[in-house]
Amino acid sequence: MSNVRIIVLTLLAMVAFAGNSLLCRAALRDTSIDAASFTTIRLLSGAVVLWLIVRMRHSSPAGAGNWPSAFALFVYAAGFSFAYTGLSAATGALILFGAVQATMIGYGVWVGERLHKPQLIGLCLAFGGLIGLMLPGLSAPPLNGSVLMLVSGIAWGIYSLRGKGGGDPTKVTTGNFLRAVPITLAMSIFMLSGASLDTDGFWYAVSSGALASGVGYAIWYTAVPELKATNAATIQLSVPIIAALGGVIILGEPVTLRLVLASVAILGGIALVIMKKQNANSAR
Repeated sequence: MSNVRIIVLTLLAMVAFAGNSLLCRAALRDTSIDAASFTTIRLLSGAVVLWLIVRMRHSSPAGAGNWPSAFALFVYAAGFSFAYTGLSAATGALILFGAVQATMIGYGVWVGERLHKPQLIGLCLAFGGLIGLMLPGLSAPPLNGSVLMLVSGIAWGIYSLRGKGGGDPTKVTTGNFLRAVPITLAMSIFMLSGASLDTDGFWYAVSSGALASGVGYAIWYTAVPELKATNAATIQLSVPIIAALGGVIILGEPVTLRLVLASVAILGGIALVIMKKQNANSAR
């Protein structure tokens, strides 16, 4: 694969991932769709598109994925949607990314991975940024939404950890999306009394599931094998930044000093952990 194609695919994947935050926030802020319906339509449309992609490759997702991972996927998607009823796109993306990375780094430490001094400093910096972002104050994000996004990020971190070494990632993701559909349908039925839907909200949810999730994951899994581990990890640091820029330019969201400082602390701290970890691995 040529370098130009790798760059284009990687950029498209990062834009797609950031697009999930923008689409969800726009739908729940500007249309009448409820969070449960958004989640269900997103997961259902994502499952359909991923299934079609796998079938176009003359393969089948049969037997791929598992129910625990599907439940983690559902918790991520539901927490994500309900959090964005109150959070800005930038704040939500930043909390989500910080929680995902903290979960994965924390698991590494729990199973015996040693952190060197620069990594510990980076981890403390990232946690400090998350805490600083959520502390009470005039520019603090809503607490309920922040907690829901933290739960969403932890769930996605668990999902990512469970997916390591699980086989073809596109097939595994497809299998998990398909399993998540009945779970999210059950949630929508349970919350049917509060359901609300309009045309714009429906298409935002379909775009989030089919394009930003389904096509986005397929593109990313195509590019990842061509990227070094360090590059693949650090490139993902761009997602909250892209979401923040999109929130300002497309949704007209304000940028606060608290958000800027928290972004520098969280993304800088995580970058320090990732890069030092990869440097240590390559030196062995």
